[in-house]
Amino acid sequence: MPDQHIVSSFDRDLEGIQAHIMKMGGLVEAAIVDASQALLNQDEELSAEVIKRDQAIDALDTLINEECANLIALRAPAALDLRVVLSVMKISGNLERIGDYAKNMAKRNAVLVHMTPIEGARGALQRMAREVQLMLKDVLDAFILRDVDKAHDVLERDRDVDQMYNALFREFITFMMEDPRHITPCMHLHFIAKNTERMGDHVTSVAEQVIYLVSGNLPEDSRPKATRLEAE
Repeated sequence: MPDQHIVSSFDRDLEGIQAHIMKMGGLVEAAIVDASQALLNQDEELSAEVIKRDQAIDALDTLINEECANLIALRAPAALDLRVVLSVMKISGNLERIGDYAKNMAKRNAVLVHMTPIEGARGALQRMAREVQLMLKDVLDAFILRDVDKAHDVLERDRDVDQMYNALFREFITFMMEDPRHITPCMHLHFIAKNTERMGDHVTSVAEQVIYLVSGNLPEDSRPKATRLEAE
């Protein structure tokens, strides 16, 4: 009977931590959506909200890590349960980084609103961010459902994000060559594109953790990536 009590307590603690992950994931999704919407609409007020709300994401990351550490120390989980706890800690870290990139997008928007607009760039960046947000939504579903196939699908879709980044990179280079006045805004826009591409990388890291959680192994094949263009 005492053992059953310990097991049920562990399960409750673990469920609570996973609920924190889903709450954190929802906040990160909202940050991506709002930061890209603020960029599209040149909305400084919404950008400021995204920056302010990042504190809640950071706080959840800290809480999850503390609760995971306590769970390991107090419950001494068996191998399978320990795998869940370790995966949750890594997923939390990836979500925190995605939130940081969304915050950075919002910060750069506050600068860009005062610069020469680059035709089509804001809409293209929003579409790229939307794809990353949908990948994040699906990988969180995969985590809850322990769905390896859905996690693999997210890994495959990261190639699309890379291709969007490459297309934007080429466009920004062209704009900068055509008119020196475009150099500064294009540099800011390029950093936003790069940060969005990095968000996609962190989403695929979450997908890899879901696969590890279910199978006990990380994906054998290197994640599919389009060839990425970078400034020399």
